[in-house]
Amino acid sequence: MKEIVTQNSRKESVKTTVRNILTSYLEQNNLRKTPERYAILNAVYDMDGHFTLEQLGDKLNDEQRFPVSRATLYNTLKLFMELRLVIRHRFQGATKYEACYDNNSHCHQICTVCGRVTEFRSKKINDAVASVHHKRFRKDGFSLYVYGICSTCRAVMTRQQNKLKNEKSEIINSKSSKRK
Repeated sequence: MKEIVTQNSRKESVKTTVRNILTSYLEQNNLRKTPERYAILNAVYDMDGHFTLEQLGDKLNDEQRFPVSRATLYNTLKLFMELRLVIRHRFQGATKYEACYDNNSHCHQICTVCGRVTEFRSKKINDAVASVHHKRFRKDGFSLYVYGICSTCRAVMTRQQNKLKNEKSEIINSKSSKRK
């Protein structure tokens, strides 16, 4: 229970920080502080993991009763990407977004069969990236994409292959018994 409270307070702290970043940027650039921008920012930081533009729109419309146009979503996410509050991923032909403040470095496993994306952390990979020094370049974070076949798809493929083998052996056995 204490862990959930800590996670919620951390999440609220991150949301406060990103709201402050947005507010400062809008004020410095004489841009309007619209309720849409703040509603979208809150929805983004309430989402768990990766999301599509459509999923974000549905969340705003269905859960928060705050419908916004697709153009507003797109333009606002573009602003958030410039502020490094959101990152865009292109997974297997699908564009997904993710809140990235305080989460700049992580790895993704992408199934090439079903398209499922899961995140994983690896101290070895983090350490390897951290140890690389670039001239005239400051690293802010990284994303690593590992492509392969998930265990669910692999199990389905194995069952299908076994079924085909059994069918072939039955055909061979029936042909050889007919010859006798």
